[in-house]
Order: sequence, then C-alpha cells, then structure tokens
Amino acid sequence: MPSTRKSSRPPKAITAGARTRSASPSRVEKANQYAFRDRKRRKRTFRALWIQRLNAAVRPFGLNYSRFIAGLSKAGIVIDRKVLSDLAIREPAAFEAIVGQVKSALAA
Repeated sequence: MPSTRKSSRPPKAITAGARTRSASPSRVEKANQYAFRDRKRRKRTFRALWIQRLNAAVRPFGLNYSRFIAGLSKAGIVIDRKVLSDLAIREPAAFEAIVGQVKSALAA
C-alpha cells in the first residue's frame, strides 16, 4: 500500500546535478584536467627513474651520472636514457662495453 505522507525531498529537477548516477559535467572536466596533467607527469617520473637507474649502474665503474652522460656525448654515442637503463638491467655486458667507450672518451 503506498504511503500518503508527502516526501520531504525536493523534486528531482531541482537537484538533478547532485543526485544523478552519471558524473556532473564539472567532475568530467576536472577528470580531463587530471588526465592531461598526469600524462605530462608520467613522462617526468619515468625519465627520473631512468636517470636513477643509470646513476646506480655506472657507480661501480667509478663514474657518476653526469660524467657518464658527458662521456656519451664526447664519444658520439646517441642512445636515449630509456634504452641505456634497459641495457644496464637486461644486458650488463653490453652496458659495460658502452661504459668502457665512455671512459676512454673521457680520458682522451
């Protein structure tokens, strides 16, 4: 049996933005802003990760990251940080060969 008591809630048309199941337009806009910002941020954080990995990988060879990058450019080796970081992890022998070339270029 339906209730005869009047609802204390205002009609849906007035509070449409607050009580609907779909996201409000302002929330969607804010989500798009976060997505745009975080696409840029993700690039920064990965580059920082690659730099940290390279710094840790060249330390046992007596170099630091900045000397290693300077030696790479001096030796004429053009490999990006992502690939160098991957080489240091997956192919230590190949990375060691690159470090050897860098050291000889720095010594010259």
